[in-house]
Amino acid sequence: MNLRIAMFASLLVLAACSSGPQAPGWQANAHDDLQRFESSYLQGEPRADSEFARARDQLASTGQPMLVARAELTRCAVALASLVMDPCEGFERLRRDAPAAEVAYADYLAGRVTPAEVALLPQQHRAVAGGREDVASVQAIADPVARLVAAGVMFRMGRASPQVVQLAVDTASHEGWRRPLLAWLGVQAERAEHAGARDEAARIRRRMDLVSKGH
Repeated sequence: MNLRIAMFASLLVLAACSSGPQAPGWQANAHDDLQRFESSYLQGEPRADSEFARARDQLASTGQPMLVARAELTRCAVALASLVMDPCEGFERLRRDAPAAEVAYADYLAGRVTPAEVALLPQQHRAVAGGREDVASVQAIADPVARLVAAGVMFRMGRASPQVVQLAVDTASHEGWRRPLLAWLGVQAERAEHAGARDEAARIRRRMDLVSKGH
């Protein structure tokens, strides 16, 4: 039992998986709703918003800002994996009460992580956060969502090479995730057009059309 983004692997499930007293219902409900949200969002399903709202409501019922902050960061991370660059407003409203690790992750997603914050990030993101420019630093991330998040951070910072973009395309395609696949294919198409590679751009656009119409 875990969430795909490594920072939140222990969120909600530790007590549920322990041999002690039965965990309160909100833990399992919020965990399941967050899992469904992540899957629905990446697949481009409109129900993602309502699934996130249910998870957030369960977490808010505890009065624990850390839990809600982590949920908001989960939402912003999967959005960034699909190249949605909106500010993480839900987290920012909780920043003052969030632990340092959550603040560091939020700054990482925003492309402004400081050297002091790098050590607070999940291990798999530290190479990218530390300024590694090569595709290997992204490719080494085993979890596909986290890999797309790292690629999104590099893109936000203007550091996403064609190899990083292709890795993101391949990752989203392998997982069958329409939303990030269309976003990253769009980057490839725009770059091909700017380079004057019309045939290549047209081929990518046809692929995007296939993904869109298959929905």
